[in-house]
Amino acid sequence: MTAAKVIEEIDELPPDEQAKVIQHALKLARSRQLSADELGELADRLAKAEDPAEVIRLKSAMTRGFYGE
Repeated sequence: MTAAKVIEEIDELPPDEQAKVIQHALKLARSRQLSADELGELADRLAKAEDPAEVIRLKSAMTRGFYGE
């Protein structure tokens, strides 16, 4: 099954079931370590970031991506 098909199926779920899918996706995202390329991309974005809130968000994403949760 493709990601597009999965998304289509999620769109058809009732809101309470969609919430479960969202919680699961967030859990996966928090626990997944990023690849070297993904971490490098975040580092590039961090180097260019000027908004302090964006800097904090990117640093947090890099830490989670490196260590997992």
